[in-house]
Amino acid sequence: MHIPDGIVPVQVCAAGYAVTGLITWYSLRQISKQGNPAPQIPKASLLTAAFFVGSAIAIPIPPTTVHLILNGLLGVVLGYFAFPAILIGLFLQSLMLGHGGLITLGLNAAMMGIPALLSYHIFQLRHRLGRNATTPFGIGAFAFLGGFVGLALAALIFLGLVITTIPANFNVDAERTAVFTLMLAHIPLAILEGGFTAMLAVFLQRVKPELLTGK
Repeated sequence: MHIPDGIVPVQVCAAGYAVTGLITWYSLRQISKQGNPAPQIPKASLLTAAFFVGSAIAIPIPPTTVHLILNGLLGVVLGYFAFPAILIGLFLQSLMLGHGGLITLGLNAAMMGIPALLSYHIFQLRHRLGRNATTPFGIGAFAFLGGFVGLALAALIFLGLVITTIPANFNVDAERTAVFTLMLAHIPLAILEGGFTAMLAVFLQRVKPELLTGK
């Protein structure tokens, strides 16, 4: 679901870099308000590696294949660390796996990072809804929503960007059909990532709750 170089206009890519720069600054500012970030760096590094590896795992969903994104998972577990982690992961994916591109790096980071931050805030809602929301079931439910929304929203942003910027020399109808097919294939993947995020959150809550955001 990465946007490669040459698909969208340069001015859109420039806007993507502007948005990514602003949100990176905001995320780092929020991180600095939380005190010493050093204890969180190993966790962020581990999940950045998981984000990087996820793109290398192809899942066949006929008539196409998709790969794990894990941006919602990063948002749920890392909080504001998720955005810089996704930016670094995308940079490495572009250089080492050929996913996306350096010109569209800012656009891809915003497309995946903004939903990750939304997933973080969805997961934090559990603290405002009473004791029932902080039970294992409640934690799992909010984590599932975070994992699902992270990928689903990224897919919708991808759809909007690609559909509205299809180059004039492309077959517009064929490209739209291909993009819509790809989006439909991401629905079961979003459910899968939501389920995995929920299981991980419940497990961490049981064995090491301080690893969850908001602890």
